[in-house]
Amino acid sequence: MVTLTVYDRAGAEVGKVDVDPAAIAPRINRQLLHDAVVMYLANRRQGTKKTKGRGEVAGSTRKLYRQKGTGNARAGSRRAPQRRGGGHAMQLRPRSFYYRLPKKAVQLATRMAVASKLRDGEVLVLDRLEMEVPKTKELAATLKALGLAGSTVLLATESLAPQVYRSARNIPGVEVLPVSDLNALSLLRPKRVVFTQGALEKLAGTAVATA
Repeated sequence: MVTLTVYDRAGAEVGKVDVDPAAIAPRINRQLLHDAVVMYLANRRQGTKKTKGRGEVAGSTRKLYRQKGTGNARAGSRRAPQRRGGGHAMQLRPRSFYYRLPKKAVQLATRMAVASKLRDGEVLVLDRLEMEVPKTKELAATLKALGLAGSTVLLATESLAPQVYRSARNIPGVEVLPVSDLNALSLLRPKRVVFTQGALEKLAGTAVATA
């Protein structure tokens, strides 16, 4: 069982909350976490790189000189890969790197990432994080009060929070996601994860329901 301190936006302690990492994920499988992170990174790749083969570069296909009698090594077309300006021997083609792990494996990896952050003491809890209008200065002040200024941070909210997102998008290293959109990569990449109290309760309830 892990006891987390609940803070308000001024950085003052307003309560405590107990969370059991084992209830979210009974064990941490490093291989599964690795596979999930590699999947998310692979799916971000554009796959648009391309090089020209010998059939696509400019130049004659005539044999450069006769096979024998010149004293030179035999040579064919000027488009050959070993010649300057020739085509690539194993040219690159546009391709998709997209693939998916099984749905249950992806969900389990997300819960393991949360449990890992809890066990490593890298989770903070805010009582609430609501903003009527975007105010980057106010959100930056909140992060500073929590001792997170200059650190990479994930803010996990109970539901979509457009104003919080707009306030955070100009702060380097800060990302905002609703708890329903969390994944292993988004959780493991930042140094700290800040949950609102409602988001943490929702996550714990979802983990128990899907375990």
